Amino acid sequence: MPTTDIRRAVAAIALASLTLAAGEATAAARASSPAKVVRSAGVSVAALQRALGIPADGIYGPQTRRAVRRFQRANGLVVDGIAGPRTLAALGLTARTASARDAASVLERIASCESGGDPRAVSANRRYFGKYQFTRATWRSVGGRGNPARASEAEQDRRALILYRRAGTAPWPVCGRR
Repeated sequence: MPTTDIRRAVAAIALASLTLAAGEATAAARASSPAKVVRSAGVSVAALQRALGIPADGIYGPQTRRAVRRFQRANGLVVDGIAGPRTLAALGLTARTASARDAASVLERIASCESGGDPRAVSANRRYFGKYQFTRATWRSVGGRGNPARASEAEQDRRALILYRRAGTAPWPVCGRR
């Protein structure tokens, strides 16, 4: 093979590799973009998935894009697979824009209602534990280990904040409404 043919072949391979890499980078950027749109609206991807009725793994992948497209098509929205403000509003998902100070005051009110603010509280039926009256399953879902009523108050506050950011006041159906 003459030298110029080898150079052309190498250049063609290099160009194909760069084109493929650029395409993959663009695809990766496109894939992460919808999740950024959702999170920037103050809604978690898992909350979006729950609203769409699909398994909530927190990843804005092909299954989530398909579910968003189906929802958009069924509701007369622009079908692009991205859960933007109109799609989120149609799903009833609104941004939780409360500041950390606001979240702390809401959680303080919930703790006062749930347990009188007592981090060692245990309900009479022994189902709910600690300052925020966590079930063991809920406690584990936010990264807690062991019995919530035996965790430090600061740990309970951290776990309650995670839960609040994930689901708002819904986990506290009575005290969250007050």
